Amino acid sequence: MPDETPGALPASIDETIALLAGEDYLAGRSLATVIFLALKMKRPLFLEGEAGVGKTEIAKTLAKALGRKLIRLQCYEGLDISSAVYEWNYPAQMLEIRLSEATGVKDRDRIESDLFSERHLIRRPVLQALGEAGGPAPVFLIDELDRTDEAFEAFLLEVLSDFQVTIPELGTIKASEPPIVIITTNRTREIHDALKRRCLYHWVDYPDAAQELEIIRRKVPQAGERLSRQVVAYVQKLRKLDLFKSPGVAETIDWATALTELDRAALDPETIADTLGTLLKYQDDIARIAHAEGRHVLAEVEAELQAVG
Repeated sequence: MPDETPGALPASIDETIALLAGEDYLAGRSLATVIFLALKMKRPLFLEGEAGVGKTEIAKTLAKALGRKLIRLQCYEGLDISSAVYEWNYPAQMLEIRLSEATGVKDRDRIESDLFSERHLIRRPVLQALGEAGGPAPVFLIDELDRTDEAFEAFLLEVLSDFQVTIPELGTIKASEPPIVIITTNRTREIHDALKRRCLYHWVDYPDAAQELEIIRRKVPQAGERLSRQVVAYVQKLRKLDLFKSPGVAETIDWATALTELDRAALDPETIADTLGTLLKYQDDIARIAHAEGRHVLAEVEAELQAVG
């Protein structure tokens, strides 16, 4: 029997699959295996894959399924320590100085101690993930690491080595229990091997047709069976074309939802052309699929579904 204690980790790969499925995330056995091992070995999990395949959702699902807090560090170009780790509340510190002057406090050490105390410290995601006290360790999502530069990557390597950071004015803050770390990247640049070596690795691919159909059944239950099968088959074929950006699982869900909001029971060329903006995000791709090529894909889908009954 699975341990139902709040925050308890799964005791097997099968329990991991069931845990994720309980939150409607359908993980293949290889993905469930690496998640189970990352939890068991207390190692960061490094997830690579195309945008929209569900990497970020893994962290969100784990946090929800385990009943743990999710702390997210959204990476971007120019991300620095003050945005990622901590900074001082300068307005509050200035007010503290003025109050000290007004009350005649002249003890320099006391003023400095008051200025650089915990109450003036603004905790950013890294420090939040390391400094959580009471209850199980949080899930720490470092999202789209490839958007940062190598300097921040090197800093993060130090954090993940010992799960601690040093604040000059306060000292070293070390996690009492290491957080569950999920790192994602869309592979717009290569991440240094030194960081990867500290993680367990998994490439998250697009789901196959059967898995994606089950995802639609769970996420968009109001969609009819015929429409769900058409949507999945159509998207699966689009991913085989040379598009600028293939639709991800999130876009498949959005498209199926949009079609049900329009009370469509099946796909037709006009509906596809009108709703492509929920599925494709680049005008060149939309223009290509909205006309002859999109009609050809739909014809193939209808022929295949008719053949299988």
